Formats: sequence, C-alpha cells, structure tokens
Amino acid sequence: MRLILLAAPGAGKGTQAEKLSEHFGIPTISTGAILRHNIQEGTELGKIAKQYIDGGNLIPDDVMIQVMKDRLSQEDCKKGFILDGFPRTLTQAEALDASGIAIDAVLNLEVEDEAIVQRLSGRLECKECASTFHKEYRKPKVQGVCDNCGGELTTRADDKPETIKSRLSVYHTQTEPLLKHYVEKGILKSVKGQDAIEDTTKAVLAALED
Repeated sequence: MRLILLAAPGAGKGTQAEKLSEHFGIPTISTGAILRHNIQEGTELGKIAKQYIDGGNLIPDDVMIQVMKDRLSQEDCKKGFILDGFPRTLTQAEALDASGIAIDAVLNLEVEDEAIVQRLSGRLECKECASTFHKEYRKPKVQGVCDNCGGELTTRADDKPETIKSRLSVYHTQTEPLLKHYVEKGILKSVKGQDAIEDTTKAVLAALED
C-alpha cells in the first residue's frame, strides 16, 4: 500500500497515519517530524525550515522534494508507505508523479476550519518521537508524558491561534488544487473526520477497501 494523506493542518492526519501504519504494517513518512528533527538538531535544513514554519508558511518545493526523494529511497519504504504532509503543492505532486513511484490511493480527510482551530489549541506533541496527543480528545496516560516513549509533551510554537489561521489560509490556497489533480488520476477518496478517532479510522479503512 502506497498511500498519501491529505488534510488541513490539525485535521488528524498524524493520528490516522499511526492507525493505518499499524493496520497495513508499513511506515508513516511525516514531513513535519523530519523537519522538526532537523530543527532540533540545528542542521542547515532545520535552519531553513524554522524560518518558514514559524511564519506559518510552507517549505519551498525544491527543498521538500529532495527531502522526500532521500527518505523514500530507504529500505523500509520498499513494501509501501504512508505519506503525511507530502505532497502539499501541485509542483510537489508532479515531482512525485515524475519519480515513477506509483501511488495506490490518496485519502482526503475533511474537517471544518473552526474545529481545527479548537483542536490545535489543545494539541500536544512528544519532543522525542513526535507522537501527538490532545488535552481533551486524546489525553496521555500521565500528564505531560508520552505514552509511547516517555518523552516530554509540549505545545508546538506553530499551534498559536494566529499562526493556525495563517496555516489554514496557506493550505486552502496551495494544497486544495491537489484534490483536482488526484480526482483526475482516479485515486482520490474523501472521508469526513468524526468526533471520535476510532470512528474516523473505521471510515478511512472502509474508503480504502471500497
């Protein structure tokens, strides 16, 4: 299974990617996690990425394309993968098409902007493994501690309300044209996000098996 997840920031891509990774036994490739790791390590890529992320903007296409080409060439992607956060623009999608990598399905997770702002304001992320939790909807077993690795949970700088609104504006402008691209390719499947994570997962699996 080679799958792309599309959704506005905060719509639940990361959570559903984890569920699908377990179900299909394939890795989730999160561009956000890759970039934040580089930011923490202070790499050249990290320095470039930080300037854009702090402003609520997308990383330039040429940077992201190279990052993903390197990642998808690794051994653990040979049997399939889930792309979370790539492609985000038509240029990136066309570059992926040109790479010769066949995509089985593109899942579009639909959530209203108002609900996204509410979700993101309470989101928590592990500093170590980038697992996501929420103060209301997905509480960790121990407050401030990641269930998966025991790392510290923090609120991301780009989850401030003004930054969230900027990110949503960027998404609607630059990423939604991807929907038309994948409709034309006949591989787009849209699912409405539900209040309960488990209900969304059921809807996602049903769409992929349809």
